[in-house]
Amino acid sequence: MTMQTPPASGASKKPLFSILSRLSLLMVAILLLTVAISMLMLYLLPDQLWLATGLSLAIVLPIGLGILRSQLQAMIKLFHTLAGTVISYQDNDFSIGVHWPLQDELGELVEAHNALGDVLRRQRLDLVQRELLLDTMVQNTPVAMMLVADHGPIVFANIAARQLLNQGRKLEGFSFNDVLTQVSSSLFEAIQRGGDGLFTVAARDAEEEEEVYHLARRNFSLNGRHHELFLLRHLTVELRRQEVQTWKKVIRVISHELNNSLAPIASLANSAAVLVSRGQTERLPGILHTIEERTRHLESFIDGYARFAKLPTPRLEHTHWNSFIAGLKSQVIFTIVDSLPEEAVNLDRAQMEHALLNLLKNAHESGSREDDVSLSIRVLQGMARIEVMDRGSGMSDTVMSNALIPFYSTKRSGTGLGLALVREIIEAHGGRISLQNREGGGLTVSLFLPLI
Repeated sequence: MTMQTPPASGASKKPLFSILSRLSLLMVAILLLTVAISMLMLYLLPDQLWLATGLSLAIVLPIGLGILRSQLQAMIKLFHTLAGTVISYQDNDFSIGVHWPLQDELGELVEAHNALGDVLRRQRLDLVQRELLLDTMVQNTPVAMMLVADHGPIVFANIAARQLLNQGRKLEGFSFNDVLTQVSSSLFEAIQRGGDGLFTVAARDAEEEEEVYHLARRNFSLNGRHHELFLLRHLTVELRRQEVQTWKKVIRVISHELNNSLAPIASLANSAAVLVSRGQTERLPGILHTIEERTRHLESFIDGYARFAKLPTPRLEHTHWNSFIAGLKSQVIFTIVDSLPEEAVNLDRAQMEHALLNLLKNAHESGSREDDVSLSIRVLQGMARIEVMDRGSGMSDTVMSNALIPFYSTKRSGTGLGLALVREIIEAHGGRISLQNREGGGLTVSLFLPLI
């Protein structure tokens, strides 16, 4: 019996000489040898039966035990070899095979064992190839991926995550909390809030623009230990591309609406001129009334878009939260979470009131109960954090990634200007906006405003 590289597995062969047959022949041979030696001893010592018997056993037993030992020793060595290959399999080493020269039951066992090793080796090779393919895809995806074990060490980070969080340097082995101290405040706050969400990173200088990211996180168990996967998707380029497409759509909509309104007005005006030239003025009031209706409709339509396109510069004034919230409460129902801050803030009351009314109206239209629509205001590190929360259906990843784009709406009669206008107002105040799905259902819209 030897160890070798396993041959290709084939069909199992029927044993030609079984272990039981071989041992039976061995016992018969030993028995015949014992009888022959006993007869010889009796012939040589006819009058000494016990001495002849003792001498026969002394000769036969060592020979028989030696023969049995030689047969069993090879089997025992085979069993140890099989145990060793099983340990190799546990260590993912499938290169060792076993050879047994006899065609018996042990030969069948060795053949099946080698066939198993061959299958495991092929599966291991396929698995390694798949792992290489998956690692190549993960490393080169533009989505930053980071795997953290129990909020402790970072166990995996792809190229995008290294570039985003550590200037391209390795992140594995570093403490997750230590890495968080070096990231932007908006990313830190998005991670601390938990759940999925959209957030913006402010531009570092006037020549750059703000960056928009979508954060997704998933929890699972790996090797009996809790892990959390963070996915950061850069949406700035995609948002800009979608905004261009949206503006093209808006231009087509405005052009269509203008044509639909101006063509009837021109026709009615021509009809009115004809009637005046004929002295038939009795139909003029109806024509003028129709022209007035079409004009007012067109004015209302254009005004909705103009408010977004021509948002005036905020006129900041020193504002206390108590009086500001009192004005909101007179217009919409909501609950205040915790007490209002004593620190005042500089803001344009009309614009900020319009922004919060939009958010609170959206919260009521989300399917949330009235008493689940709430507003929270806190002051943290020189920033006022305003949160509008509901218990509606929340947002899918697709809707959330498009929610801040002008004219994007999931409502049949929506204009898609609500959240986009809120974003413009907040950014005009030097702040930022982020969206976050709540645990247990619902949405949180967070507004961050500088106090000064």
